[in-house]
Amino acid sequence: MRRFAHAGCYALAWLSLLTGYAAAQPVNAGCTASVSTASTQIWRCDNGITIVAENGARFELKDANRDGHIDSVELSSKALLIEVPRKPGGNPFKVLTPQAIAAVRGTRWAVDVAETKTSVFVADGRVGVSRRTRGRGVVLGPGEGVDVEATGPLTVKTWGQPRVDALMARLGR
Repeated sequence: MRRFAHAGCYALAWLSLLTGYAAAQPVNAGCTASVSTASTQIWRCDNGITIVAENGARFELKDANRDGHIDSVELSSKALLIEVPRKPGGNPFKVLTPQAIAAVRGTRWAVDVAETKTSVFVADGRVGVSRRTRGRGVVLGPGEGVDVEATGPLTVKTWGQPRVDALMARLGR
């Protein structure tokens, strides 16, 4: 009995390492997780979406339309790098944070949540970003980013290479 209990503890510890803080994932989200050598989690989904999560990122995969495939992520801390294949029509894939909503139909971009700010950076494609509360949004292109805080304008900026490199390093890239 003791051997079984230890095996159960090891299995639980491995499962918690693999899922990190991403508890309460939808059962049929169509995604599988693995841990990379850079201590990031990589989620590969059967609809072609890939999500790289910074070590310790707190997020939840969502399947709002209950079709068995993720269509959004709720991110509450740290960073994700998301790659969504282009598909015509349909609803955009969304990342929701305490401050912002970032939505796309196909691209590669990163979202980073700090205590009072969400930063969004686009590597490829275009991403629409708006506050969770009402207000005018912006559209980012490759190399552009925006910092979303509780107040103030959403100002699109070309990110300098040191800022891009620092964020990508946290994501094992």
